Amino acid sequence: MAQLIRKLCGSGVVVLALLFASVASAAPPSFQTTAKQAILIDFDTGAVLFAKNADTPMFPASMTKIMTSIMVFDELRAGRLQLDSTFRVSENAWRKGGSKMFVRVKDDIKVEDLLRGIIVQSGNDASIVVAEGLAGSEEAFGAQMTERARKIGLQNTIFRNATGWPDPDHVTSASDLAKLAVFLIREYPDFYSYYSEKEFTYGKSLDGKPITQGNRNPLLYKGVGADGLKTGHTEASGFGLTASAIRGDRRLVMVINGLNSVRARSSESERLINWGFQVFDNYPLFQAGETVESAKVWLGDAGTVPLIIEDELTITIPKSARRNMKVKVFYESPIPAPFDAGMNIARLEVTAPDIDPIIRPLKTSQSVGQLAFFGRITSAINFIIFGASSGG
Repeated sequence: MAQLIRKLCGSGVVVLALLFASVASAAPPSFQTTAKQAILIDFDTGAVLFAKNADTPMFPASMTKIMTSIMVFDELRAGRLQLDSTFRVSENAWRKGGSKMFVRVKDDIKVEDLLRGIIVQSGNDASIVVAEGLAGSEEAFGAQMTERARKIGLQNTIFRNATGWPDPDHVTSASDLAKLAVFLIREYPDFYSYYSEKEFTYGKSLDGKPITQGNRNPLLYKGVGADGLKTGHTEASGFGLTASAIRGDRRLVMVINGLNSVRARSSESERLINWGFQVFDNYPLFQAGETVESAKVWLGDAGTVPLIIEDELTITIPKSARRNMKVKVFYESPIPAPFDAGMNIARLEVTAPDIDPIIRPLKTSQSVGQLAFFGRITSAINFIIFGASSGG
């Protein structure tokens, strides 16, 4: 449990030092990977735990289908589509190469089956059926995907198709795919469960046997807490994976790409996820609306005013850095009255080894008026004599 120490400095800076006992202070072990692009983030705090060429343009291959499924989820939530709605299979979709759901031309396929075909089986045919059903053509659907990506906040992404089929202009970045995964998990928790399904059976082979295909996500089979999302591979992109795993109350999201084999994708993704959980942890500091410090007031009808943090603050830092974590509040003390509630008059700064400073504004929790003339005179004299401001 943290011991909170407060000290008022002459400069008006209040230092809140959070001290932790019995924790090693060595720097966290670094992580190295053969992946060309990679990023690992904490789902709740957004902290980047590891990044390598995370904003460099890359080909997403079948990780594109994360966006393809989001486009369907959007329609389902809006009520313009139901899970038992159907789309007809065109010859264009049926003929598409690569990974397949094995739909048959002119069949009417339920949306829920198509989603499983896209998510579990990585079906290019299923993706094109959805694209043509929603937008009339895959090209038009790609433009809609790009527009949706901009609204989500993806700045380095352009989609030209629904499958991730090689196209020199069909690009994204590891950081954009991580943002996309976070968006999907947060916005569509009910549909996200499809991503943890390990197999799906659809259609029949030439000898009449049902076709069952397994999920290509290697982390689903490794006991690391993974529950999604999507693999990708083309000659140009290499082997990639966008994945998420949850342990206890922590969730990490990872993107890794540019690996040279299925085995490398499996081993590197497992190493990175395990490293993130082992080396880092989340530490809750303040609840939303919590008073961080009571600031002294100059010539006000209240002697102090609580400074509050607007949003909950939980930070992700290396476990080894916890002992040296410090929290400081900066403001000019005393604060001259009058002022209104909700004013940003201070800042909270969290520092620890091996992380960038985390800064949040602090607001006044109440309005404070100015003392009447004689009250101001008395308060000013008291401050000069005793070094303290007195309220009314």
